[in-house]
Amino acid sequence: MNVSNRLGQESLPISQQAEDSHSHNTDHKHTAHTPEDTSVHPHVHSEESLRRIVNRLSRIEGHVRGIKTMVQQSSPCPDVLLQIAAVRGALDRVARIVLDEHLTECIARAAKEGNMEVEIEQLKAALDRFLP
Repeated sequence: MNVSNRLGQESLPISQQAEDSHSHNTDHKHTAHTPEDTSVHPHVHSEESLRRIVNRLSRIEGHVRGIKTMVQQSSPCPDVLLQIAAVRGALDRVARIVLDEHLTECIARAAKEGNMEVEIEQLKAALDRFLP
């Protein structure tokens, strides 16, 4: 078993591990976060997909608070670093879910609507900032 994967689940408080019922308005607009590109496309995802992503982010948020507490309590540095690695892994997994969702939903929708080039350029710009 991967250590960061184990830590990602076991080190979270029980209250953070529980699934959180949360709903979102899925009719929001998504704009590019670059000043030169002001295109807008409908950004609609399923309630289930949004709930899964938000729940994961809520668990990560709790995990980060736990790391902050560890630092405040002067926990050993190796323990803190292990928890940071677990959070990094959890964030990477959320990013993969978001990317997969984008490819299967947003890119497919752009292909149908004929604005594939704009969508691909936005994805490339986001990946340039995301990847090291």
